[in-house]
Amino acid sequence: MVVGLAIALLLLWQTRTLVLTVFLGVLFALAVSAGADRLQTWKIPRGVAAPLIVFAFVGLVAAFGSWIGPTVREQTLELRTKLPEALEKLEDWVQARGGGVIATITGLGDDATPPAPARAPARDSAGRAGLDTGAVVAADSGRGTVAKPVVTTPAPMTLRDRLLAQIGGVGRYFLHALGSTLAVLAGIVLVIFLAIYLAIDPATYRRGLLHLVPQRARGQTDEILTAIAVTLRKWLVTQLIAMIVIGAVSTVVLMALKVRAAVPLGILAGLLEFVPTIGPIISSLPAIAMGFVDSPEKALAVAVAYVGIQFLENHLLIPLLMKQGVNVPPALTIVMQALMAIVFGILGLLVAVPLLAAIMIATRIITGHERAPAAVPATKM
Repeated sequence: MVVGLAIALLLLWQTRTLVLTVFLGVLFALAVSAGADRLQTWKIPRGVAAPLIVFAFVGLVAAFGSWIGPTVREQTLELRTKLPEALEKLEDWVQARGGGVIATITGLGDDATPPAPARAPARDSAGRAGLDTGAVVAADSGRGTVAKPVVTTPAPMTLRDRLLAQIGGVGRYFLHALGSTLAVLAGIVLVIFLAIYLAIDPATYRRGLLHLVPQRARGQTDEILTAIAVTLRKWLVTQLIAMIVIGAVSTVVLMALKVRAAVPLGILAGLLEFVPTIGPIISSLPAIAMGFVDSPEKALAVAVAYVGIQFLENHLLIPLLMKQGVNVPPALTIVMQALMAIVFGILGLLVAVPLLAAIMIATRIITGHERAPAAVPATKM
């Protein structure tokens, strides 16, 4: 049993990318299945409804991308050009106010180490100029001219240098996590077709999962699968609606504030909305930095606007869309996201919250702290 468990864990680790991709496919299949249920009430077969929903969604995304593509490309180029300028203005703003805590950390305060003086090139005993080896000519001590090394202190890194270095590190991390373009496209295709086939006949796969557990545990396992499917379906539909709403509202607000590159920044806010807690924070940083291109006051207005949007989302939009759902503690959510991101990369970050919700639902039903929702029809996930 120990050897078998070790082999199973090793196999799971070697195929972790595939396992997480399949989990994403199952997650999207839940939303497609809900749409297929609606279309089935209109006498449309599930074999037609499921692919119709998926390809209609892909077509809408492609059409929207083609329509807004030129604007996004133009403003993305502007974003890449203006972001370093925004960082320089942020640095100047910090220096103009004496630095404070930020200057203490980054070395921008009044007591920062001054830049080292220029060094004279070393000369040999014949007086010829040599290579700059970090030495200066000392006075004649009676035994000839002796060159003594001078220890110089490098100039401290500015705030702009530090932030650009961090951005470069994040970019390399994303490229490493995503892999080649071919692998990403293969993962997207796998998710699409998994969503279609699982939504066409979910009962078959459900029965297959139940046959993997002993007969005495199938009743409780069926309850757990039902509860997980109902909750994750509602969570995913809520997240997709929230992504569209937050992306549109953020774009309008940034355009109203006359922030440069408002369209790509709004799209970024909508996409990162899929990652709760961490995503909105990450999406706000480039928008706030772009505000510094014009003035610190505009950057503050952008920050206040993002805080206001998140407040309305958390206290109005999400409760309205998802009146009943799993109550996941925020601290546990952040820890799970950090753990999954460290161990599995970007895919782990994407599936962290739904996976945590599924684990919590199963744990509560097994321990008797929660009852499963009413059974769904056999055609549902």
